[in-house]
Amino acid sequence: MDLHALVRTLHSGNIHINIHQGRQLHLVFLKAGILSSSITVANRLLQLYSRLGSINEARRLFDEMPQTNAFSWSTLMQAYINSGQRDTSLNLFFTMPHKNHYSWTMLVSTFAKAGDLDVAHSLFSAMPQRSELVWNSMIHALLLFRDMNLDPLEVVHRDSFVLATVLGACAELVALNCGKQVHARVLVDGVELDKVMCSSLVNFYGKCGDLDSASRIVGIVKDVDEFSVCALVSGYANAGRMREARRVFDGVVGPCSVLWNSVISGYVSNSEELEALALFNKMRRNGVRADISTLANILSATSTLLMNDIVVASALLDAYSKCQSPYDACKLFSELKAYDTIMLNTMITLYSNCGRIEDAKSIFNNMPSKTLISWNSILVGLTQNACPGEADEFSFSSVLSACASKSSLELGEQVFAKVITIGLESNQIISTSLVDFYCKCGFVELGRKVFDGMIKTDEVSWNTMLIGYATNGYGTEALTLFTEMGYASVRPSAVTFTGVLSACDHCGLVEEGRNLFHAMKHNYNISPGIEHYSCMVDLFARAGCFAEAMDIIEEIPFQADANMWLSVLRGCISHGNKNLGKKAAERIIQFDPENSSAYIQLSNILATSEDWEGSGQVRELMREMHVQKTPGCSWADC
Repeated sequence: MDLHALVRTLHSGNIHINIHQGRQLHLVFLKAGILSSSITVANRLLQLYSRLGSINEARRLFDEMPQTNAFSWSTLMQAYINSGQRDTSLNLFFTMPHKNHYSWTMLVSTFAKAGDLDVAHSLFSAMPQRSELVWNSMIHALLLFRDMNLDPLEVVHRDSFVLATVLGACAELVALNCGKQVHARVLVDGVELDKVMCSSLVNFYGKCGDLDSASRIVGIVKDVDEFSVCALVSGYANAGRMREARRVFDGVVGPCSVLWNSVISGYVSNSEELEALALFNKMRRNGVRADISTLANILSATSTLLMNDIVVASALLDAYSKCQSPYDACKLFSELKAYDTIMLNTMITLYSNCGRIEDAKSIFNNMPSKTLISWNSILVGLTQNACPGEADEFSFSSVLSACASKSSLELGEQVFAKVITIGLESNQIISTSLVDFYCKCGFVELGRKVFDGMIKTDEVSWNTMLIGYATNGYGTEALTLFTEMGYASVRPSAVTFTGVLSACDHCGLVEEGRNLFHAMKHNYNISPGIEHYSCMVDLFARAGCFAEAMDIIEEIPFQADANMWLSVLRGCISHGNKNLGKKAAERIIQFDPENSSAYIQLSNILATSEDWEGSGQVRELMREMHVQKTPGCSWADC
């Protein structure tokens, strides 16, 4: 049974899978241990059960999952909602360890549309961040209020909780006239101005900018609670009237942490960071315990004061992330004038964890340079957010190439493990990248094992394996593979000959290199490039075949570069050819006048030939040209 094919079937879309087939898949994955190792597969199966209305099976699968994420919780909650079990969904939400924006929005919308405004209002008030979707849910509450006004028989249902919910919607929408109608209804119906109604009215008028009305309500209520005071302080802060906000705060005996936070937050939002820090110090002296909200505000104040310090900004982003304050992190990130790679990687992870995968992708795509951590972060984000299709063959191929360039074996194998979980391990592009990865990490045998296991190969695959052999000193194996390439009817290209000639060069296979270079030109009609000529010059010079090396240099249709003459110089030093060595050193100096090693080698060659005057002239020329020998470098570095 092809497990990878089954995984691909589940990932490709499960609209045609029935409950019987779903149970069979569940059993196969369970026996194979895939559900315990791949949260993505488990989530897809959970999604399938939810779509089919198999709530009990979905819940059993969820309870058996060794690891869950926000997608797992939201999927099960949606399943309960679809089956009419709103209360069960709400209970599940309360136990959710890391609530994301989607789960909040889903529940507010569900209870608002069902007319359960008490729960909708409670959830709406507790939300850390509200989107347009949630506002639309609260608009539903306004429409409900309108319908109630049209029907006098519904007056009995216009209690303080319902009216408070509508006031909350008016506040979020800054609907002053509508809110005043609600306030009038409160007075006409004789609704008690209790703590809930008082705080709702103060919050409404405060957010709508009518602070005089908000202040009057606080003044006429005998037993005003701290929520109303907080709403008034927040209103003053939002209007930039921090003196009045502070006056209200100072008039409260023993303010709670929420009120302290309201004033501190007001100072921060009005760019009075020093006042915020001073009040925070006073808060600590009074023995009031700071919470995450307090720390987030102080971090924001500190970040503004130190905005130009990129190291501090990076640390603050990390702190916000660990404090589970994505809104503050995003706000800080949007205000920064400069970023480093660490900060961008942090934001990719943070956006991914919040379900904002499009924002994560945007940062990743616009990064000027991507590290291994960047690639790993975006791939993890795509798989966590059930977007395995976007973590495609080219993405995985690129990150494997990045791992190869850094010789990061462990991370590369982690990436390939992700490839297996989404069923792309047999992909030709990814397999070729894996061959390249293993060879560049020095594990040529593993690279060959992957190559031999490829279902389909092409010229790129063969060239990758051949170059892997060449760069690791496997000259004989490279030549054997070149022969096998011909048997497989794969025509070699210029890249192929670069690899096989390089193998001959590294292993001193002069005769083989000579024959291949001839075949390249005359049998395959491939015009040699500078890389092919360079290989041959180096091969002949290493072997002491200077006549042939010089023939190659003379044959080149363009001018030989410093690297070719460097190969000649090295060969001359190894084999004691002083005359040609002198010529090579002179040519290197022509191409690179600041190459100190070439000057020194030329001086040494002249000295060993007892041309002391010439040797001295070279040293004098170095001084005139201000060329200095690089400490710790030898002729091999020239």
